[in-house]
Amino acid sequence: MSLKEFNKPMSKATRQPGLLAGVVSIMLVFPSVSEATNGYFAHGYGARSKAMAGVGAALPQDAMAAAVNPAGMAFVDNRFDLEMELFSPRREYTVQGAPTMAPGAFPLNPGTVESGNEYFPIPTVGWNHKLDNNQSIGITMFGNGGMNTDYPGFASQTCPPGGAGTFCAGKTGIDLAQMFISPSYARRFADGRFSLGIAPIFALQTFKAQGLGSFAGFSGDSQHLSNQIRNYSYGAGVRVGGLVELLPGLRLGASYKSRVFMSPFQHYAGLFAEQGDFDIPESINGGLAWDINDSITAAFDVEHIRYSSVNSVGNSLLPNLQTAQLGNSNGAGFGWKDMTVFKFGTQWKQNEDWTWRGGVSYGAQPIPESQVLFNILAPGVQEWHLTTGFTRSVTAKDDLSFAFMYSPSKTVSGPNPLSPGQTIDLNMYQLSFQLAWSRRF
Repeated sequence: MSLKEFNKPMSKATRQPGLLAGVVSIMLVFPSVSEATNGYFAHGYGARSKAMAGVGAALPQDAMAAAVNPAGMAFVDNRFDLEMELFSPRREYTVQGAPTMAPGAFPLNPGTVESGNEYFPIPTVGWNHKLDNNQSIGITMFGNGGMNTDYPGFASQTCPPGGAGTFCAGKTGIDLAQMFISPSYARRFADGRFSLGIAPIFALQTFKAQGLGSFAGFSGDSQHLSNQIRNYSYGAGVRVGGLVELLPGLRLGASYKSRVFMSPFQHYAGLFAEQGDFDIPESINGGLAWDINDSITAAFDVEHIRYSSVNSVGNSLLPNLQTAQLGNSNGAGFGWKDMTVFKFGTQWKQNEDWTWRGGVSYGAQPIPESQVLFNILAPGVQEWHLTTGFTRSVTAKDDLSFAFMYSPSKTVSGPNPLSPGQTIDLNMYQLSFQLAWSRRF
């Protein structure tokens, strides 16, 4: 799809107050709970983008464009997109080696433990309205991946009497959900060949942890470490972007998302560094899209996510656990590195009714081998994503789109730093099915 096609005059959008009035309730009924993809960022936003491995910096296709590059909303028609994803992460950890029972050691029970909760419904909603041929306003509501683990409270030979589960404190896991509401404004310049866009980001996070009571001696606030009520966090940031047609059919896009500053998880001030702080890290996207001919488009994106900039995510387990208590400014975190993801996608417009898509992405996972112990809770080890999908026009105004993602099994192995001789393997693979209905006005 070229910028010339985007420049076609649009009819005045029909107002749909009922649709917009319901989107917030939809998002709250189905919180955006899922497991890590690119770290804990989603591999893409919207079925069309996800079917092409998440490309979108230079290829806006629907009202989800603002989640990647708000400048693209200037080239999106008057439309409403309602989508539902069924996401299925399959994660487990395996402990090998004899436990060290010496004083001060923290051995794990040998064997393989699988996490429960393998299916998550995740809604996405987008709306765009052309003010005129050059200006657009919209709103996009989406999730950002997330982290969820749920390990049973099994009998463990390494636990003291009465202890059970992964860390000897019963059923173990965390549940992090993130939702974003992002209004946008975009404007085209230079006869429609260039655009700029801005999208404020309003974020809601929820978090709950259980089974971490054995770390109470390492916490600066053990009363707010584990097994608390679900906690809510609110915050804001902004995404800005630009899109330019370098040559006919060849486009370059880029965007920057600021750090999203969140209120702290007060009920977990003894777990996360900086007294419960869990900001959402900044990220940068850039990409090219090329209309090879009237039917085939190829796109390539690069995304860089700065996980290490947030202490609760980037601080390492050791030596931080020895030099500062959990919850302190330099308290231990998950030890995640920054992540750079490369995405390639293509689409073929077979005719007016059918468009077919496919893609592949790769990013070296963010968990060092030395950090596997704490990341039993958050095994964000995925690297490859293989995707496909299609769009089918069902009426002159309505489309149905489908996206499928398979992320092959990935294992990260490392030592248990608190029990010499033990090795921990983190393993996960993922499946995703997404269906979208789009109405053009």
